[in-house]
Amino acid sequence: MYINTKNSLKTSLLAAAAAMIVTSTSALSDGYGGPYGFGTTPATDEIAMMNIDVMPDGRGAPPGEGTYEEGKMVYTVKCMACHGANLEGVSEVGAAALIGGRGSLTTEAPKKTVESYWPYASTVFDYVKRAMPFNAPGSLTDTEVYNVVAYILGEANILDKNTTLNASNLASVEMPNKDGFIADPRPDIFNYE
Repeated sequence: MYINTKNSLKTSLLAAAAAMIVTSTSALSDGYGGPYGFGTTPATDEIAMMNIDVMPDGRGAPPGEGTYEEGKMVYTVKCMACHGANLEGVSEVGAAALIGGRGSLTTEAPKKTVESYWPYASTVFDYVKRAMPFNAPGSLTDTEVYNVVAYILGEANILDKNTTLNASNLASVEMPNKDGFIADPRPDIFNYE
């Protein structure tokens, strides 16, 4: 008798997949935390700890404020080892330059920095808050983040060095490359102007 092993294998795989779906569906209906039967629904305070995004229109910006001078001190202690004394980046540790490069994106040697590439000051704030410093991401207070962002933007001549950066003016900072991106045409995507 001849057995088609390809069809037998397909049939076996389909049967196994169907069994997994039935098991997963019953686990979900029994409230076991998903198809694998583990995990819990996060509590409101756990969600709040992760819900720290700052949008281009300023939504989500936390209370606090920062200045260029205070930011220089925070930068010196927590950022300079990787990003350099002049925000030029330190190639030995793989840290990017933060300023410079305006007008270079369409050249043979583009330099993507906060100054030349990033479209919104809120993006800078959000990234610094989540990911910096590299050795202790998320450890900066909101005030330290405002200070560092004010310092970076001041050094890049984007923000006047006498301006106090805070939740009410973060969205109004005009970044040099704010018009350098193409709007996403999908109907479910909100495009900031």
